[in-house]
Amino acid sequence: MTVASVEFHQHHRDVTGGWLRPAVFGIMDGLVSNAALIAGVAGGGGSTRTIVLTGFAGLVAGACSMASGEYTSVASQTELTRAEIARERRELELHPDEERAELAAIYVARGLDETLARQVADQLSGDPRQVWRVHVREEMGVDPDDLPSPWVAAGSSFAAFSLGALVPMLPFLLGFGNLAAALAFTGVALFLAGAGVARMTEVPAWFGGLRQLGLAAAAAAVTYGIGHLIGANLA
Repeated sequence: MTVASVEFHQHHRDVTGGWLRPAVFGIMDGLVSNAALIAGVAGGGGSTRTIVLTGFAGLVAGACSMASGEYTSVASQTELTRAEIARERRELELHPDEERAELAAIYVARGLDETLARQVADQLSGDPRQVWRVHVREEMGVDPDDLPSPWVAAGSSFAAFSLGALVPMLPFLLGFGNLAAALAFTGVALFLAGAGVARMTEVPAWFGGLRQLGLAAAAAAVTYGIGHLIGANLA
């Protein structure tokens, strides 16, 4: 079988799309921050009306903040990457021999003998439309044709945070709102979300669920305690 006759089958999941990290971060942050926010207000003696208003304010403010932060961070990273790509393309135009030798040295470091490494570098350098892509992948570790989208990151973050932050509010919207019910809803959602993410990353589901639940419980306990202390001093 020749190399040209080998069929390539896509069997890996998308790990560079730029949506998973902000989505996971968003839903976890929404669950934890809004549950903790509600716990703090409840600990300070806030009324049901105050808790609901605070929860919705936290949902909207947090979702907008997450989306704008993700957009800015991903856009800045992409702009920096594109600037470095442009720099690499200029280097290839001005110093092609040095860049070819640099590419060969990379392949030597990866295990090829020097003669073969030079042959590979020479052959790859023969196509000016592709050689800069090779250099970017090898030197910078990024795919120039698959840079993350700031809009995807912002949209994923906004939607995920909103969904997560809504969960602690559900008991109040359904008419049996109290802090215990809100924390119970949030705890179940956190465990399921943590377990789901863990399965995607091939970590044991029970570990991912309990890990996220433990972190959220600590955050809620701290904010409830602080809210209780402040509320008692203000009374």
